Amino acid sequence: MTRRPLDYIWWLASRASGTVALLLVTASVLIGLLMASGLLKKPGLKKRLVASHEHTALIAMVLIAVHGITLLGDRTLNPGPAGILVPFQAGYRPVYVAIGIVSGYLIAALGLSFYIRRRIGGKRWRQMHRFTVAAYVLGVAHAIGAGSDASTPVVRFAVVASVLPAAALFVIRNRPREAATAARAAASSAAAAAGPGAPEVEPVAAALRPRLGSVAEPVGAEQGA
Repeated sequence: MTRRPLDYIWWLASRASGTVALLLVTASVLIGLLMASGLLKKPGLKKRLVASHEHTALIAMVLIAVHGITLLGDRTLNPGPAGILVPFQAGYRPVYVAIGIVSGYLIAALGLSFYIRRRIGGKRWRQMHRFTVAAYVLGVAHAIGAGSDASTPVVRFAVVASVLPAAALFVIRNRPREAATAARAAASSAAAAAGPGAPEVEPVAAALRPRLGSVAEPVGAEQGA
C-alpha cells in the first residue's frame, strides 16, 4: 500500500526546515565573505549588510533546531534524543548525521557569539568567526550525505550553485592577506640577512605598506565571515 504524505509528515517537516536552514547559512556566509572581500565600495553598504548577516545566521540556527527536533516524531528513523544530539549515535547514515550535528553546534556557537562580541574583544571574535566557513562546508556535506534526495539533479545543482560563489569569495578574501604575509616575511628575512647595521630595511618595508593597503587587518574586520 502506498504511504500517504501524512504518514511521514515529521520527516517532511525536518527535511524542509533543514533545507531552508542550509539556504540561510549559505546566504549568511556569502554576505560575510562579500563584506570581507573588499568588493563593496558604496558607502554605508557594509553597515546595512551587517544586520542581514546576523539575522540570517540566527534564523538558520532556529531552523537547525527545528530540523533535529521534528525528527523525534518520525517513526521510521526514530533517532531518539541521543541520535540528534550526540555524533555517531544515529542508526541512519551515522557519519553524515554526525557531520551535521557538529555543523549545527558550530553554527549555534558562532551565531550566539554576536552577543558576547564586546566581552571577548573584536580580534578574538573575528578569529572565532573564521570557523563559519568550516561549519558551512560541514553543513553541505551533511545535506549531500544524509539527504535522501541528495542524488537528484535539482539538489546537486542547487548545492553547486551555492558553493561556487562562496568558494570564489573565500579566495578573494584571503588573497590580500597572503600577499601581506609574504611581504612581511620577505622584510624580516632581509632585516635578518642585513644585520643590525642596515637601517634601510625599515624604510623599504614602510614603503611597501601603502601599496598593499590595510591588509594586515582583515578587510571588513568588524563584519567579515
